[in-house]
Amino acid sequence: MLNIVLVNPEIPHNTGASGRLALATNATLHLIEPLGFDISDKAVKRAGLDYWKDVKVVKWPSWQAFEDSLTPDSRLFMLTTKSTRAHWDAEFQNGDYLVFGRETKGLDEALIEKHKENALCIPMIAESTRSLNLATSVGIVLYEAMRQVSK
Repeated sequence: MLNIVLVNPEIPHNTGASGRLALATNATLHLIEPLGFDISDKAVKRAGLDYWKDVKVVKWPSWQAFEDSLTPDSRLFMLTTKSTRAHWDAEFQNGDYLVFGRETKGLDEALIEKHKENALCIPMIAESTRSLNLATSVGIVLYEAMRQVSK
């Protein structure tokens, strides 16, 4: 099983779409607070996320709380536009954590630096756009990881 980690997501629809991707791939969705929206039952129902009850969601009060829960052999892959290593060049394994930053700022530089050996990017045509939509990015990387893990 793979893990999707959204650090301080700001847009509920991206988190909802990431939850649907998690459900479709049997991944766990980890949400690191603060969140830019409400994920109470009432808010989820109002957003039409009828599948949300089936998504494996773990909410963490902070990055530190999440990090403290990891085992020494946990592998975190930081997805960032600040890396030049393509996501398809990584060798993913079952249990890996795919870590994505918030929509407006991405991951903190210190976090990327701490895990720089596992910093990955999604290659894009130069000068085309500065980044991709968060849920789109989750889908691209998650399915490459799933392809590798299911070989």
